[in-house]
Amino acid sequence: MAGETKLSGPDLEKDGLPVGGLDVAIPSVGHYDGKPVIVVQTGDGPRAVGGRCTHYGGPLGDGFCVAGEIRCPWHHAAFDLATGVAVGAPALNSIPTYDITVREDRLFITGPSEGGATPTPLPPKVPESVVIVGSGAAGAAAAERLRTLGYGGPVTLVGDEPPIDRPNVSKDYLAGTAPEEWMPLRPPEFYADAGINLITGKRVESIDPDRNLVVMTDGEEAPYGSMLLATGAEPRRLPVSGADLSHVHYLRTLADSRAIIAALDDVEKVVVVGAGFIGLEVAASLRHRDIHVTVVAPEHIPLARLIGETLGRFIVDLHRDQGVDFRLGVGVDRIGDDHVELDDGTLLPADLVVVGIGVVPRIELADAAGLSVDNGVIVDDRLRTSDPNIWAAGDIARFPGPDGNPVRIEHWVLAERQGQTAARNMLGHDVAFTDPPFFWSQHYDVPINVTGHLDGWDEEIVVGDPQRRDVLVGYRKAGRITAVASIYRDLDSLRAEHALANGDQRALASLLEG
Repeated sequence: MAGETKLSGPDLEKDGLPVGGLDVAIPSVGHYDGKPVIVVQTGDGPRAVGGRCTHYGGPLGDGFCVAGEIRCPWHHAAFDLATGVAVGAPALNSIPTYDITVREDRLFITGPSEGGATPTPLPPKVPESVVIVGSGAAGAAAAERLRTLGYGGPVTLVGDEPPIDRPNVSKDYLAGTAPEEWMPLRPPEFYADAGINLITGKRVESIDPDRNLVVMTDGEEAPYGSMLLATGAEPRRLPVSGADLSHVHYLRTLADSRAIIAALDDVEKVVVVGAGFIGLEVAASLRHRDIHVTVVAPEHIPLARLIGETLGRFIVDLHRDQGVDFRLGVGVDRIGDDHVELDDGTLLPADLVVVGIGVVPRIELADAAGLSVDNGVIVDDRLRTSDPNIWAAGDIARFPGPDGNPVRIEHWVLAERQGQTAARNMLGHDVAFTDPPFFWSQHYDVPINVTGHLDGWDEEIVVGDPQRRDVLVGYRKAGRITAVASIYRDLDSLRAEHALANGDQRALASLLEG
């Protein structure tokens, strides 16, 4: 998370820097008034903006510039270099911009930009009202984007809880290193100030597409001109005896994470069922609290089907080095009051059990409303459903992949970006969603960044060594590189994302030449 930023480079008010040394892709780093600043050459001349990402405080000086944007090396947030506006999730807030002057071929900052905001033009289409069902990543991002795009009509955002920093429910918050105040994406007054009617504590009971309204559980009706379905997913339940006992937990919401933390006071041994990213992040977080953890999973190499054996074996070794016990190639037969019984007869002591075996999309509302569904809500490349007034985004959306075949992807950043794109299309901007998926997973001091589509790859290309915390892994499907994973290769990860977005196989191959 955000911490102290060490200043580097020249004082851009007093010393400046040579204009001839500016690059169009790699930022030059300096500082102004005790704050980090980056300077980039663009087609419209040099630009100077704040050097710290507004998401988790990542150093933008280590980022990558393309198409008039600076992209953060940590989690790939994007900012407009001319305005500082956050144009790509996961960042929500803008970065500062600075006025510059050039004297004797050196660039100096003269102060923060004081120019007023450029008026936002009226959207091409103005729905009478917008209802967003689901207050997770996609729904919250869509609500905010509607306002930044100039939509002034009623916006209603309905969800189980206020928008939160969901990745942290299994990472820093669960580990005890992120305080409670870090979890909300926005302060409580933000939504009221933005004119967004945030409704929590009750759910949408049904959608009436004939009358263009939703019905809440208490009977309240909310009309819509356009609607976004962003109901997300819920944890897959473990179908064994004892799975409903009080010490068995699932992790999806902030309330789930709080419940696990509250139950840890007298816990010495935890069994985590499932060795996907969530299960292993839970294991790492609980080890940070010095709790004994055993991970149970049917696969012999966790994550191998997703990111390959090289990174799968590395992650298992990393967790074992931190004291995690693995029971692989086995399943759970039943859960008792103080133990978990495996299908090979082994009894594992367990004061608490956390189940992380995947999620299922929450498509009941869409199905009942007569929308096209098939392991998700079917949408076109504009994220529009079979109903022309309803869009879908996030974990429930089954959208066209790069090869035209439908895919459904459960990544937080992707959900945010889909929500932002859906908002644009509800306002008539008519843009296709083509962003490659991106996610990160934290394991102790090792972050793993993955960009691209991981489904069905048939070859992994390894450059570097994960044991040295320096590796790039490419995934090839039918001769084409479709995804890239990295450990401490942040600039390469950004370049890979840009190449994947543009279908640039030559650039991807060049990255993976070693």
